[in-house]
Amino acid sequence: MEDIIVVEDLHKIYKMGDVDVHALRGVSIKIKKGEFVSVMGPSGSGKSTFMNILGCLDKPTSGRYLLEGNDISSLSKDELAEIRNKKIGFVFQNFNLLPRSTAIENVELPLIYNDIPSNKRSKLAKDALLIIGLEGREKHYPTQLSGGQQQRVAIARAIINEPSIILADEPTGNLDTTTSAEIMEIFKSLNKDGKTIIMITHETDIAAFAEKIIVFRDGKVMKEKWRGMEGLHEPVSSL
Repeated sequence: MEDIIVVEDLHKIYKMGDVDVHALRGVSIKIKKGEFVSVMGPSGSGKSTFMNILGCLDKPTSGRYLLEGNDISSLSKDELAEIRNKKIGFVFQNFNLLPRSTAIENVELPLIYNDIPSNKRSKLAKDALLIIGLEGREKHYPTQLSGGQQQRVAIARAIINEPSIILADEPTGNLDTTTSAEIMEIFKSLNKDGKTIIMITHETDIAAFAEKIIVFRDGKVMKEKWRGMEGLHEPVSSL
């Protein structure tokens, strides 16, 4: 499989007054098209900063980020917004649904920015809700849905533009064990259909759904583990 994401010697430094905070310290990673990757590490390890850069929500201080072979490290805000809208779907721990909008309206939202006609938006949103198992809940508001159902709506919204990559930040963090497993089965199904999935999680049983686990600590990649291998193995490159 070809690489869909390549980051080379990625550094991110935040200015906190007179102090430089090094969130990333020379991270180099390759993720293949169609992979399912879990990113783990303690708070402050750099994993969220890494995901923000992958999601074009932040820029590295130095280093390169190649997405589908294109160097996006120095793109403009408008160009980054276009990539976020077309190539990347986001799923968050807190669902981030609009409380006064119905399920179908929440799912349609990314299509509005693409000037998709209303009738086509509705059809595509219904299809997305069907894929994730929420047929018949289209007119329900978030407060009328369980946590698991709200996360399904969020996943439907993430896939509505048919992105090649889904970034999930603690997608089961607010869910019980049974519901978490159901959500992970949806991610597995999407991955089987060809989506590249990169997921932050603190839960080892959730991380185990992925085929590769990347462990961050102190702004560096410390370990990588592939499904079927015993223990954690050092990355090929020296980081």
